[in-house]
Amino acid sequence: MQKEFVYKSIMQIPCLKSIALNMGLGEGSQDNKLIQDATQELSLISGQKAVVTRAKKSIAAFKLREGMPVGCRVTLRRNFMWEFFDKLVNISLPRVRDFRGVHDRGFDGRGNYTLGIKEHTIFPEISPDKIDIVKGLNVTVVTSAHTDKEGKMLLQLLGMPFIK
Repeated sequence: MQKEFVYKSIMQIPCLKSIALNMGLGEGSQDNKLIQDATQELSLISGQKAVVTRAKKSIAAFKLREGMPVGCRVTLRRNFMWEFFDKLVNISLPRVRDFRGVHDRGFDGRGNYTLGIKEHTIFPEISPDKIDIVKGLNVTVVTSAHTDKEGKMLLQLLGMPFIK
């Protein structure tokens, strides 16, 4: 990477900073058990305790009041981040039905990549028999890259299977 992007120092080479997992549950504001289950499952997937996210504003059309639980999230750094990334790339993504790779449309312009997962049951910690509702989650990989091209190259070198 240093030769391709002509970095003067090895400290300029991009690296992973963190991985953020987010599970949004719209109907969770009415069902407290759903929020508890999602928090527990996200904690199992990440290996770190998940935090409940709450509504910032009241929205009458969605029957939502300020402060009601609407989802859960967790941010992984250091060893937890590397363990989750390895598990995501090598174990979980290949378990997706008809998997051919991930699209490169998830970059945000600053080298960070967001991936949406429709079924959280692809992770080996989750037993499909004990799940009431299949939930989706967002995985955001935060890098120190300045451009999408640098971020994509970094993730490719780390083993992320992009579609050609």
